[in-house]
Formats: sequence, structure tokens, C-alpha cells
Amino acid sequence: MDVFLVPVGADRYELYCEVPDEPHDGDSEPPAGFFKRMKHRFSVMLAEAEHERRHGRGEAPRGWLGRFRARTMRWVAEAVAEQRLLWHLRRQTAATLFFPDDLAESAAVERRRRQLGRDFDKHRFWLIVDSLGFIASGLLFFVPGPNVVAYYFAFRMVGHYLSLRGARQGLVVVSWMNEPSAALAALRAAIALQPGVREERLQALATELRLEHLPRFMERTAVYSGS
Repeated sequence: MDVFLVPVGADRYELYCEVPDEPHDGDSEPPAGFFKRMKHRFSVMLAEAEHERRHGRGEAPRGWLGRFRARTMRWVAEAVAEQRLLWHLRRQTAATLFFPDDLAESAAVERRRRQLGRDFDKHRFWLIVDSLGFIASGLLFFVPGPNVVAYYFAFRMVGHYLSLRGARQGLVVVSWMNEPSAALAALRAAIALQPGVREERLQALATELRLEHLPRFMERTAVYSGS
């Protein structure tokens, strides 16, 4: 697995990766047990959201149910974009960290460890919070129809649990190799460019790095000094 330490400011970095769509059979029989069923539904929804993020939906949604589903998919797609690295990292035993070649390797390793440590603490905290919310949502059992609040907290619990496992895997299990990258160092210079030139330069660097969605990631996370 390739992980990129992307400069998103003068002295700010974010870990980033892109992975191919995971094959998933949405028609398979859901497993027994509430939490296993939730994880199955979570995986199906992630696969659909990731497919829509990459390929788009053919036509505009119709009706309030279609619009609600479209908004839900956009929300899930954002979650996928934010947590893709950790969710995939939990299955890895080896990975390569690409870092800007104007940054010392020891500093890059320390930034990788620091970010994974923060991620571990953050998702552990929210896993506890959402677990308590899920337990409290049981008070709504008397309300007719599906317990939407319980499903909401269950969905978040699964996401934070997978992120927690990924962060821990990256910290204590994964064997890391480190590779300097001139293209990543050039991203730092691109941040300071004027908007029109910047987008063109970011697209060129994304092509060089073979990271299709890097420009979109930079739009969400980078602090631009150019106006």
C-alpha cells in the first residue's frame, strides 16, 4: 500500500492514499447478528458511495426518497474520503510512505506516527461517545417504525471502530518503507501560486504521482497563500 505525506500548508501535512474499488457483492445474504448486519450494510453503502464518487450517478434523483438517498450518499462519500486511509490500512502488514524530498526522513516518520496517534485517540473517543448514543437510542424502541437514531449511531460506531483498527495497525503492525518524492515537495510550492495557475500545476503533479483525486483532496484540506 502506498501512503503519501502531502504538504497542505507551509508546515502542515496530511496522510493520503488512493486505492482501487473493493469488489463487493451487494446481493449477498446479510450475516446473522445485529452488529454483523450493520457492518455488512456499512460495507455495501461504502461500496456504492465510492462508486458514485468515482463514476457519478447517471441521472438526477427523483422524489424526496431519491433526494434523501443522494444526500446520504454524498455524506457517506465525504466519510469515505476522510477515512479511506485508515479503513484500508487495517488490512495491511507493509506500506510505503512517500514524503517530500525537502523534508528529512526522520521528520516524515515522526509526522506519520503523530498523525496516526491523533487518529487513534480521536476515533477511540468518538467510538465511546457513539456507543453511549446507541445505548441511549434504545429508549426510542416504543416509537413506531425503524429506529433511525439507533441506525445512525450504529453506522458511526462501525466507521470509528474500523478507523481505530486502521490507526492501531499503522502504529504497531505495519512495516514501513520510506521514499522521498520531488513531486510532493513541488506541491508545497504549488500552494503559493495564483488560483488559475495553481489548479493547472496541481493537476500536473497529480498526474505525475498517479493520484487521480489529489486536486479535490487539496481543495478540501490545503491552506492556500495565493489569492
